[in-house]
Amino acid sequence: MPIYAFECAACGHHFDRLQKMSDPDPTTCPHCGADAVKRQVTAPSFRLSGSGWYETDFKKGSDKKKNLTEGSSSSTPSSSTPSSDAKPSTPAKSE
Repeated sequence: MPIYAFECAACGHHFDRLQKMSDPDPTTCPHCGADAVKRQVTAPSFRLSGSGWYETDFKKGSDKKKNLTEGSSSSTPSSSTPSSDAKPSTPAKSE
């Protein structure tokens, strides 16, 4: 549920209220009792920044983060041929 900020036009009292979006706004001031309460326009208390939304930001270091804003066409396809800098799966035996 969002937190809304209100101000009384009669006395200038500011107060916040946690309410559903469908709940009616308060009409009377809790400080002076006047019927002059107006909802204030406030900035959100969070900021979205970065390159996009991730599946989870708490993966282990070995796991690759998956950017959910990019389409599936931008993900790197896995190839069946190993790259030139890939290490062999079993160590070579020296005799």
